[in-house]
Amino acid sequence: MKPRLTAGFIPLVDCAPLVVAHELGFAEREGFQLDLVKQPSWSAIRDMLALGHIEAAHMLSPMPVAMSLGLGGLAARVDVLMVLSANGNSMGVTPAIAERMRANGWSGDFNAPFETGKHLIEATGGEIRLGVPFPFSMHAELFYHWLGALGISSGEALDVRTIPPPRMAEAIGAGEIDAFCVGEPWGSLAVETGVAELVLPGSAIWAFAPEKVLAVRHEWCEENPDLTRRLMRAVHAASRWLGEAENRMVASELLARSDYLDLSDSIIDRALTWTIQPRMGQLGQHVENFQRFHGGAATFPWRSQGAWIATHIAARAGLSREEALEVARGCFRSDLYRANLTGTGADMPGASEKLEGALPRATPVASVRGEMILGPDAFFDGQVFDFGT
Repeated sequence: MKPRLTAGFIPLVDCAPLVVAHELGFAEREGFQLDLVKQPSWSAIRDMLALGHIEAAHMLSPMPVAMSLGLGGLAARVDVLMVLSANGNSMGVTPAIAERMRANGWSGDFNAPFETGKHLIEATGGEIRLGVPFPFSMHAELFYHWLGALGISSGEALDVRTIPPPRMAEAIGAGEIDAFCVGEPWGSLAVETGVAELVLPGSAIWAFAPEKVLAVRHEWCEENPDLTRRLMRAVHAASRWLGEAENRMVASELLARSDYLDLSDSIIDRALTWTIQPRMGQLGQHVENFQRFHGGAATFPWRSQGAWIATHIAARAGLSREEALEVARGCFRSDLYRANLTGTGADMPGASEKLEGALPRATPVASVRGEMILGPDAFFDGQVFDFGT
């Protein structure tokens, strides 16, 4: 009998590698049964994983670091086996705020973080009720980085509220929040229902942010090395399949099913084709690297990305930066990625750490096969993160 493994997921486009691994037989080819369980919120995923009710999880990239630091509810040492997706979020505001921004001279450019941030602060007086899917999320980190660089620090004018992704459109439509950052398709659904206008893609803040990761409990990983290897190889194969443009239509149809997102595939297509419609009635706009599943080391768990996350969490929580960095280094398992994906054809960067934000354009770097191209990873304000300093 094949071993079984259960993974939890939230209905988002970026759960696609798990769905494809299950539906298209990549898990079966690795000799195990992958069962997927849909969860209503990120806190539910956290608790299910921490308590051992599921073996693996589709998880926000800061969650394993926070859980391993003992923050935000049930604590557990959690390992990041690989990144499931880079980028894929959008910032949205109410139509009334967007109109005020336009009246004050905002161009409506969907990729202008300085201009858009300045007008958002002016239109709201700097007091903003923000909806994010979880306190320890890339959504929150992108907001803090963006507005912080423009003079609005977390804990002062920002009223940050936790709202599960499928409820984000409902929350902004009901007047509970002024703005949100959320993964697709829920930003597009808010546009489609006329309750929000998208003002920025997340990639405008950080050009290559690790968004979701494949996470497991450290103890489970240690006790099940062979099943860990099979899981990683199956999900990596699914990610590579998702990276082929000709497979997007099939991926969209799979995700649209009631077992997963239960939405029209025409809305799901926007993220998969990098064509985002910021405003109802507006033509879709191409957003380069809106969401990446494969290519340019998109799935590689860079330890420097974990360190960036840990540094920011530690600063807000009042923890030791050095201790948080040590925990993050342990979470992002680039060692397992190298060991378990060798022989699959996966190329890997020569280093496991890099200067985050140092690449303004696609750049060739050393890899185990010779050379690979890393995409741009710049922060909008030019910051470069070196966790060694």
